Amino acid sequence: MAKRVLSAWLTIAGSVALILTGGVAFADSKAAPASTPEARTAARFDAVVHDRASLRLFLRAMPKGGDLHHHLWGAPYAEDFLAWAGEDGLCVTIAQPAIVAGSCEGPDRTPAKGLADRDAALYGRAIDALSMRNYTPGAPGAEASGHDQFFSTFGRFGVAAGPNMGPMLAVARQYAALDRVSYVETMNNPEALNVFGAAALARPWDGDLDRALAALEPEMPEAIAQARAEVDAAEALAARRLGCSHAVAEEGPCQVLVRYQAYVLRTRPPAFVFAQMALAFALVEADPRFVGVNIVSPEDHPTALADYSLHMRMFRFLAARHPTVHRSLHAGELAAGLTTPRDLSFHIREAVEVAGAQRIGHGVDIAHEADADRVLARMARDRVAVEINLTSNDGILGVRGSDHPLALYRKAGVPVVLSTDDEGVSRGDMTQEYFRAATEQGLRYLDLKAMARASLEYAFLPGASLWSSPCVEAGRARAVAGPACAKVLAESPKAAAQWRLERDFAAFEAR
Repeated sequence: MAKRVLSAWLTIAGSVALILTGGVAFADSKAAPASTPEARTAARFDAVVHDRASLRLFLRAMPKGGDLHHHLWGAPYAEDFLAWAGEDGLCVTIAQPAIVAGSCEGPDRTPAKGLADRDAALYGRAIDALSMRNYTPGAPGAEASGHDQFFSTFGRFGVAAGPNMGPMLAVARQYAALDRVSYVETMNNPEALNVFGAAALARPWDGDLDRALAALEPEMPEAIAQARAEVDAAEALAARRLGCSHAVAEEGPCQVLVRYQAYVLRTRPPAFVFAQMALAFALVEADPRFVGVNIVSPEDHPTALADYSLHMRMFRFLAARHPTVHRSLHAGELAAGLTTPRDLSFHIREAVEVAGAQRIGHGVDIAHEADADRVLARMARDRVAVEINLTSNDGILGVRGSDHPLALYRKAGVPVVLSTDDEGVSRGDMTQEYFRAATEQGLRYLDLKAMARASLEYAFLPGASLWSSPCVEAGRARAVAGPACAKVLAESPKAAAQWRLERDFAAFEAR
């Protein structure tokens, strides 16, 4: 296996440095000699790119590295939530389907347990209500827009999601394994973060961040202990559901590496936001399973818009006190007409320049930024990657095809990765993101391969990169890793994940 991996490295030895670019250089499928497995695989891609069914088969089997923009609550499908609702004794409302707690007696409620067998029509309507499936603007019961339909689903399945972190982790790993995704960096908050934020609302808020932090710090150790205990229990339950305590295959859901980003709800009052953000930073420092912080919820919400610059200053304030904590911020998940031109003009810039974001989620409105060229140049220079979510950008914002700024980012040299966002709500998967990148954005095999590599290069996994370590030279010189490279792989989770991806690419291309 090692010989195949390092043989694959030999074909790219002269292009290793290009992995850290926006991926443009990898677009040239002539970069590898025609006799290499990589070149033959690229030729196979070109042969099937206009045959949609064959292209999906090709892309489903292709290794994809990491999913860096992934919401744990948005990953399960509606069918998963309905199954857990049945297990937990919850109900489904009938007129406007949603999962609710309490008694299931009454004319507008029915038990979730056994619903598919008892009332297939209602079960189907519930799936539509809890996701983007069959969404049609103006249809009976449908929200006014894809944006509204998407964000409304979380309230409809939230009562089934809250107590089921473990099952959600299990299905997220299952879906990733089916999709040849080996690393998931999911946004996931233990309930302790929400409780901590809510408790802060009892204190007066005067905008003094130093004073607010001093008041919060004595209460943080207990909240962190509670958060870690929640994740311990959830991971143990997920492992039991997947059978990971037994001998497992070399591939499969038990081999999918999962790490977390703690997040902040941007639609709440400043006291809540700051408390939750402060605890998120502290949790990342305390628990190595948490590798970064983020900010979530609709960016066009009135509170999110009014407090956007305040939130960015909060991030800057806490980052100065926690300089090792990584930051990936939702910014620019907006489109023309959704909000005012003023709001479209500065969000990405402030996320990068004020909050110090190391990655940007979505970035759809970049062409509306007041100084877009300067922002793009800054992102390219500082290696601020953008997480592109083609399916959700289409469903929520109506931005697709040549209207999408993916090509703009790549032309500017900004690092680009593809992600699922909320695959269960959107009814998609990572293969669908690669499929759309190929069919709608014109990307070729080497472009997609570069993005898969970038997904691990820009992941917040700790340790040295495979591409800046002795392993690069080992790949050029010999068929096995020498002692220096072996030491890197043993000590660096990032390099180990990248090694696995190269092994997977070698096997894929050998076929």
